[in-house]
Parts: sequence; structure tokens; C-alpha cells
Amino acid sequence: MSLRAFRGEMLVVARDPRDDPDAVQYQADGLLVVEQGLVVARGAYADLAARHATVPTVALPGLIVPGFVDAHVHYPQMDRIAAHGEQLLDWLERHIFPAEQAFASRAHADQVAGAFLDELLRNGTTSALVFATVHDHSVDALFEAALTRQMRIISGKVLMDLGPAGLADTPASARSDTEALIARWRGRGRLGYAVTPRFALTSSDAQLESAGHLLAAHGDVLLHTHLAENRREIDAVGERFPEAADYLDVYDRFGLVGARSVFAHGVHLPDRSCARLAQSGAGIAVCPSSNLFLGSGFFDFGQAEAFGLRTGLGTDVGAGTTFSMLRTAGLAYQAAQARGHRLDPFRALYLATAGSAALLHIADRVGALEPGQEADFAVLDDRATPLLARRTAGASLVDRLFALQILGDDRTIAATYVMGERAWSRT
Repeated sequence: MSLRAFRGEMLVVARDPRDDPDAVQYQADGLLVVEQGLVVARGAYADLAARHATVPTVALPGLIVPGFVDAHVHYPQMDRIAAHGEQLLDWLERHIFPAEQAFASRAHADQVAGAFLDELLRNGTTSALVFATVHDHSVDALFEAALTRQMRIISGKVLMDLGPAGLADTPASARSDTEALIARWRGRGRLGYAVTPRFALTSSDAQLESAGHLLAAHGDVLLHTHLAENRREIDAVGERFPEAADYLDVYDRFGLVGARSVFAHGVHLPDRSCARLAQSGAGIAVCPSSNLFLGSGFFDFGQAEAFGLRTGLGTDVGAGTTFSMLRTAGLAYQAAQARGHRLDPFRALYLATAGSAALLHIADRVGALEPGQEADFAVLDDRATPLLARRTAGASLVDRLFALQILGDDRTIAATYVMGERAWSRT
């Protein structure tokens, strides 16, 4: 990959605008210079053009933003998206566990993994934290497909020794499989590993303890699981662990709450949990589409801000009903509204890019198109539909961005670039 440059309108929110009034970086006419897949420079064309006058430059019509970072998504569930009729626990039993049992076939895992990653790229998503299944080869399939696409993907074998027939491992097999996967994939491409107990109800105490040991033994891995998503789920966890102060405390007792822990949902968090999350540095992947679809509730952005929680955004397909992180940002705005909180469009973009990257501990590599970072970006078309074109004509930047989040979807992605190379294009 030789030295090249991209010229166009650019918008990056590298830091949380809630805390930094200068976080929004915008160039109406910008230049992004890339070499060997990494950003060399980014700024106003007028400031950089003379310095890079000999660099081949491609003009990109549309709004260039960092590639989206999906902080929580399930690749084995993509074919059960829009599955009717149930809330969380019954939805898992009726729709999801049968779908995941099919991943006993490596060929099936390979086919779904490729389709899943292509769908991410079609929606402008270039990095993601991804649930696989209990089968170790489900991780192999995803990682091999990600390597061929040069995507930054973090995943791990699901741990669930209390799962149903065909989806249950043992504490010993789960640990040995996880250790083997870490050894097999560590340092390859742009891949990362996450120790992944499904949630407290599908792992024995022995397995949760083993997960804590795995996390302690490998300082570069993440912890990825679910937390406080659904009222019935929370009640069931309370019945099984009556000695725990709350749902988060269950994980804490097994050494699973730390700075590299990513908990999906957190819809119903007591203040004690929020204080502990903030103190530990753990964070929440907020999944508004899924929470609405399963009737789980609305994440409390006001509570999260009051405690200074680290947050990002996840689509949570297949309970989530869209792969679009733009659409997910719009749904986060609506979830915040339902709890009496206002989510700024620039902050929503931050949460979908650099914020999620920080949550996943990859903000040094992606999310802000800073010099030295990997050149992953998406080109947005705010005239992709007749309604969007009408709404954005003559509008301010903030109104255009908000319209893209509320009215946009995969149709607004004109192109997706990975490491400075076009990975998907609408034309």
C-alpha cells in the first residue's frame, strides 16, 4: 500500500465532547494522507496540500468519518434477526440456542462469518467486539474471515457449561479451548481475544472462577459478557446468587470486573454497581435497538454520566434489528429521551467511533483517524434518500449529522475503507 491521500469533507470526534468543548474536529475541505495503511496526516486541505503536493489524491464526495466501532454484536445470531415474540430468556431458548447449535458445523460457521463481516463493512463498521458460540472453531472461522478483510475484530469462545444440549462445555474444556485459541491467534493481523462467559446464568461457579483465572493470566485480553439487561434475568441471577449485593457483584466475586471488562446492556443498574464500574474502569456497551426489541428498557445515560461510566455503542444483532451504527446512534438518542436525557449528535458519533474504541482498548489504533492510527473510515452520503436530501439541504453540520443518525441506515454508506483500501462501495 503506497502513499496516497483522500480529499473531502471530514468530521472526527476524537474525545468526548461532554468533557472537551474542542473535541469536534471538522474540515469542510480536508485531506487525509495514508501510508502503508496508517494515517500520516489529517487536516484542512489548505494547510496540508503543499506539503503533500506529489501524493496521488482521490476526491471522495460525501462526509468522511472514522470507521464505526461496534462494541457488542453476535455473529451467530445474524440469521435470527427479526425473530418474533419473546423477551430475553424465552427468546434465547426459542430462537437463539437452536441457531447457535448449527455452528457445530465448521462449514456453517465459515459461511456465516463471511456474510457477517461483509454486512459490517456495508454499514461502515470496520472494528467490532463479537460474540461467537461455544464451539472453538466458531472463533477460528470469524478470525480467518477477518484476516482476509484486514478488519480489527475481537472475539472469543463462549463459556457456558450450564447451556442446553449441544451448547454446553465444561470448566476444563472451556479453559483449555480458550488457552489454545489465545495461543493460536495472539498477534495475528488486527485480531484480539475476549474471555466470554455468556452471562451469569449459563456458567457454573467453577467456570466463572476459571474465567477469572484466564483474565488474570492474560493481560491483553478483554472480558466480554452481559449485565443487567432484563428484569426477569436479574431476578433469576438474584435467586441463584443470594449472597451477591447485585448482578455486577456476581462477576466481581470471580475476578471479572476490571479495567478491561466490557459489559453489554446495563439497562437496570443500581447506584452501587455504577460506582463499582466507575472505580474499576470497566464499561458498558449500550445497545438501544436490542433493548427496545426485547422489551428490556432504556439505558439511563443520565445515571451513567453522573457516575462517569465508560460507554460505547453496540448493535447487538440479532436482538438488535440493524447493523447500522448510524441508526444505533439515532436509537440511543431516543433511548436517552425516554429517560429524560439529551444526547448530543456529536457525542453520539463519538460513542459510535472513538468512544467504543476506548471501551475496547483499541483507541490507540482506531476511532479518530489520528496520525499513526489505522486508516479505517466510512464515507457518508446525506443525500442517499429523497427524504434525507430534503432534510439536509442547506442544513448546519449538526443538523445534517443528526438527520443521518435518525433517518440514515446502510443506504447512507457510500464507501468503507480499511487500512486505506476500499473494502466496500455502493457503486
